[in-house]
Amino acid sequence: MTDDRDPIREAHHQWLRHGWDDAADGMAMVTSVVRVHQLLMERVEAVLRPLDLSFARYEVLRLLSFSQSGAMPMTRLGSLLQVHPTSVTSAVDRLVRQGHVERLRREQDRRVVLASLTASGREVVEAATEGLNARVFARPGIPGADVTALTDLLGELRAAAGDHVADPSGTRDDALQSR
Repeated sequence: MTDDRDPIREAHHQWLRHGWDDAADGMAMVTSVVRVHQLLMERVEAVLRPLDLSFARYEVLRLLSFSQSGAMPMTRLGSLLQVHPTSVTSAVDRLVRQGHVERLRREQDRRVVLASLTASGREVVEAATEGLNARVFARPGIPGADVTALTDLLGELRAAAGDHVADPSGTRDDALQSR
């Protein structure tokens, strides 16, 4: 026998029953976002696992491939990915071992360490992007207009939490160019 009840809706009812009315909707929203994250990451990992990539390593490769030279200072990677420098180092270490990235020193300033995309890295990031676009990003599970509305709402949540979010009056292209 399967249980067809929605556990988040059930939790919402429990919050109300316990007198936490002022927090019930927020609990349901946060729990829903966490659950959607889990479900989407399962889809993402199904694409990346055969390529021996994590999403974090994919993001590093994709950012490097977007740069004109295919290389970027490690500090810049961390800033764009909004992660701690240790996380960038860990991801790049693994990518170096896999042969997808190499570390270089900037000629003008030897203190600056660059992560540089290799031919292997370029191949794997293109394969990963093709798979993610086809199996996840082009079909996220809701209609296009809802995707835009949800992205805007999530942007509001990010901004409320102190994350850098592009001015809503600007276009998405403006936000990307500022990166």
